Amino acid sequence: MQNQPYRIRNGCQWRAAILATAVLAGTCVAAVDDTAKRGGANRPGTSQSDRPDVTTSFVAYMVTVNDRTFPVAGELRVPRTAGTGAQPAVVIVHGSGGVDSRGQRYAAALNDAGFVTLEIDLWAARGIRSPAERPKGVPETLPDAFGALALLSARADVDPRRIGIMGFSWGGVVSMLSATQRYRDAFATGDQAFAAHAPLYPVCWVYNVVPGYEFKELVGAPVFIQAGTADTYDQPDRCTRLRESLQEPTRSLVDVRMYDGATHGWDRREPDTTINDPFAHEGRGGPVAMLGDAKATQASVAAIVSYFSRVLKPQ
Repeated sequence: MQNQPYRIRNGCQWRAAILATAVLAGTCVAAVDDTAKRGGANRPGTSQSDRPDVTTSFVAYMVTVNDRTFPVAGELRVPRTAGTGAQPAVVIVHGSGGVDSRGQRYAAALNDAGFVTLEIDLWAARGIRSPAERPKGVPETLPDAFGALALLSARADVDPRRIGIMGFSWGGVVSMLSATQRYRDAFATGDQAFAAHAPLYPVCWVYNVVPGYEFKELVGAPVFIQAGTADTYDQPDRCTRLRESLQEPTRSLVDVRMYDGATHGWDRREPDTTINDPFAHEGRGGPVAMLGDAKATQASVAAIVSYFSRVLKPQ
């Protein structure tokens, strides 16, 4: 679940946004036209290209966790080329190291396909500066995901019945658990629910093994898991075996795609690295290589766009 140290992406002052919106949570902090050329590193599988015609806003909303209430900030991107009427949206959730290059990559591809995106920052309001300071368990951050769902559902330009969620590592676990009836009932507003889930390398061994990570009774939305066979959080076939272990009708809601030779975090632009995490090697702990893989990245981005386009159907 771990990755690189916490960083603020592209100079966007999400910490400042949280301070500025402690009272005005749920409103736009700032909005800019995002039509400039996309620069940056060319790894893995990146290119210099025009961003889609979008309006970017920095927003915040209030969540309560363990009797503490605080604003969660996020980057909201609304494509102006998507057509008229309410559009589908996707919530993007980062990994243990905080917001990094991955969310930007998938957001741009989804915006280009006509999706509103909201990438949220789980860590800034909690004062987390490194993976070592993360919460004890992923369930503590589920209110953040359902708060994002509530914020999007209230917008006139978003169809509340067509909101999906995706995430990386820690965010992948958020994407998995938000599909369960238990956590929807605990944290959703009214009858709100995510319509589609797309976790990337979500540490498949923990489900139905570690208390709090039960994955049996789902709300009925599809779940699309992508993982690599060289991810040392799991055995190479662990995500496939997880699906096979499920009873119907849950099993039919889950699809798994494995990338041969891909490690944890194959779609990062940051330099290759090796981290140590007590959740690695199916809970025994140890090193986890995170190596960029351009081929797997191209395939996983295309698969995400295809999946959400099929399930959420943008105009």
